Amino acid sequence: MQSGISASQELVSQFNTLLTSDKHFGLLATISSESLEPICLLTPTSPTASFADNVAALLTPRLTREEPLYIIVRRHASAPRLAAVTYVPDAAKVRQKMLFASTRLTLVRELGGEHFRETIFATTPDDLTAAGFARHDAHAAVDAPLTEEERSLGEVKRAEQEAGAGTGVREIHLSKSLAMPVAEGALAALEELAGGAGRSLVMLKINPDSEVVELVPEDSNPSSISELARVISATEPRFTFYRFAHSHGGSESSPVLFFYTCPPAPGTKAIKFRMMYPLMKRAVLTVAETDVGLKIEKKFEVEEPSEITEGSVLGELHPKVETRQAFSRPKRPGR
Repeated sequence: MQSGISASQELVSQFNTLLTSDKHFGLLATISSESLEPICLLTPTSPTASFADNVAALLTPRLTREEPLYIIVRRHASAPRLAAVTYVPDAAKVRQKMLFASTRLTLVRELGGEHFRETIFATTPDDLTAAGFARHDAHAAVDAPLTEEERSLGEVKRAEQEAGAGTGVREIHLSKSLAMPVAEGALAALEELAGGAGRSLVMLKINPDSEVVELVPEDSNPSSISELARVISATEPRFTFYRFAHSHGGSESSPVLFFYTCPPAPGTKAIKFRMMYPLMKRAVLTVAETDVGLKIEKKFEVEEPSEITEGSVLGELHPKVETRQAFSRPKRPGR
């Protein structure tokens, strides 16, 4: 998901100052008036201050538990020296979360990806302490090192993905400044489901590299809720649209249901990837209902697919109506 927001000239100017002058530790930026704008350059009081000292003195005091920030810090002694941090606290407003998450790749791209060694996504001030950065490094070190050949092959694959995305992705504009890339295959599947012919299931996922909403290939058309629960991934989040054909009370109906599943998984990287799903859930629903015209009867949100049962679904679709028994006056004595 990427927004239509771009970097201002003032931000580019201050970023160039950070690049060319060793006396600055970092740069803070935000989104204002549909533009990436600088807040301030971070300048150490002492040229000999360590990274940990600068984090404690310059960065930590500026973090709140409500306001998102973009933080560019000088972390490494050799090029590329910079780290791009997206700080989105849990207590931030939903729209701010969406904007900052969807614009973080734009920030790096417009300032020059070659200047950044890493990108970091943080949700608490503790993530951006010296100990928090150390934890990030420890998690990154867990990944097996790649050979030069593997690294080159990875770059080729990424380039192929980016080239393919240019023709297979449509920008769905959710507002004046917010757009979400959706793969053409995903849109076509939703349109087929809306048409009511043939397809009964559409499962979508988010590509963590391109942030494009993609269709999950699935050949089956489940005929029951129990079959549906078995085909939804038990390890990765999914947005699932399902046309539930069933009979109840002697009448036939086939409402479209939406299921958001997000199974818990260990690991910081997995958690941060899963954060993209609640940020984009409303956007996916907007695309389905507004752009495609899909009428969704009921929406369900669970962790595990195993929590989806026919009883719970039918209970939501056809709630039992309580009938009150009329008060019966007791008989008078002797009658």
